[in-house]
Amino acid sequence: MNLLLLILPLLGSINSESYPEILSYEEEEYYLKKWQEKDENARNILIEHNLRLVAHIVKKFENTKEDKEDLLSIGAFGLIKAVDTYHFDAKTRLATYASKCIENEILMYLRSSKKKKQTTWLYSAIGTDKDGNEIKLCDVIEDPHPTMMEQILKEENRTKIMESLSILNDRELDIISCRFGFFNHPVETQREISKRMNISRSYVSRIEKRALTKIYLFLTATNTNE
Repeated sequence: MNLLLLILPLLGSINSESYPEILSYEEEEYYLKKWQEKDENARNILIEHNLRLVAHIVKKFENTKEDKEDLLSIGAFGLIKAVDTYHFDAKTRLATYASKCIENEILMYLRSSKKKKQTTWLYSAIGTDKDGNEIKLCDVIEDPHPTMMEQILKEENRTKIMESLSILNDRELDIISCRFGFFNHPVETQREISKRMNISRSYVSRIEKRALTKIYLFLTATNTNE
């Protein structure tokens, strides 16, 4: 069955809090055996009758201030994965295995959501400088890393660094290339760059810091996904 066709009625049941009754041990064993024989209806029954489990686990994350319907949706996907990947000869009950899958799915969503919010927050505009250039939050906050570029070069190989440069805009790429000698550019000081580009040195410094922050976040995300 198409996943979308399955998930829509499930979400309707969850959001209306109209949960089917939990299967008895004998019923679960029966439908697991049917599902092992590739009976799609048995699979759907196992999913539908464990929706209460999704709602129960979502309650543990009420203090995250995330939308409840979003968490229920993510939890439902975790439940489907659990039913699809359950080992039929496992000694643990399906509900025990599904609980871990549902919780892990929600935790991965929350981590991803938090990282996205932090990135958005870092690049929030907070005003303009005396030259009329936009100032973003990441331009003025204290750098938590003594020298971010040194840490990037230390932790990442050159191939990944070159990949990360693709996320920079033209001006950021120009300044980073000249500051650190990428693409065979001669290394320039911030003052030399500011004079060539006819902008203030402080503006060059902010663009450099913004670009390094982007590179650092990109490389951190890449490492996390590997």
